[in-house]
Amino acid sequence: QVQLVESGGGLVQAGGSLRLSCAASGSIFSINAMGWYHQAPGKQRELVAVITSGGRPNYADSVKGRFTISRDNAKNAVNLQMNILQPEDTAVYYCYATVATMRGGPVYQYWGQGTQVTVSS
Repeated sequence: QVQLVESGGGLVQAGGSLRLSCAASGSIFSINAMGWYHQAPGKQRELVAVITSGGRPNYADSVKGRFTISRDNAKNAVNLQMNILQPEDTAVYYCYATVATMRGGPVYQYWGQGTQVTVSS
């Protein structure tokens, strides 16, 4: 089994910053992509940012220039630095990781429990 534990959500005023962190643990042989989705009330879960095992990031257009994703492969961790936050960024943020639990085995996607980010105007 693989567990992802998130931290760093909270309440912030518009224009402020938050940093989300997520660490994976358990039966991990290797991790491919890691990233973050968010889900606002009444809306579908949407991709925010993803980073490859080689460190190449990709962002949703709505967060480009404001959010930065990074990872620490030695710690099986991924972070999301969120700057210039806006009320429309309010959502539950979920981290995910695509994990192989054994050499040559299948790759599965695992999810964190979610952390609330609320941006007040």
